[in-house]
Amino acid sequence: MGLMDNLKGKAEELKGKASEFAGKHSDQIEKAVDKAGGAIDKATKGKYSDKIEHGAGKAKDAVGDFAHKPKHGDEGQPPQS
Repeated sequence: MGLMDNLKGKAEELKGKASEFAGKHSDQIEKAVDKAGGAIDKATKGKYSDKIEHGAGKAKDAVGDFAHKPKHGDEGQPPQS
């Protein structure tokens, strides 16, 4: 097994862990996105509110798409590809 195979394996493992984390903590992530969007909107004095809102929505959608939400009894299992 070469170096690239090792790196691919580790990358897949990390992706799975990140996906599981995002699934378990999606509510907190969405709150953080809202808080960041609010801070940016305040800093720009509302000038880009529509774009910030759109970007925050896209970020939340991306988290939802990426997140592996464990089913009952699935908690320590890696996500299925």
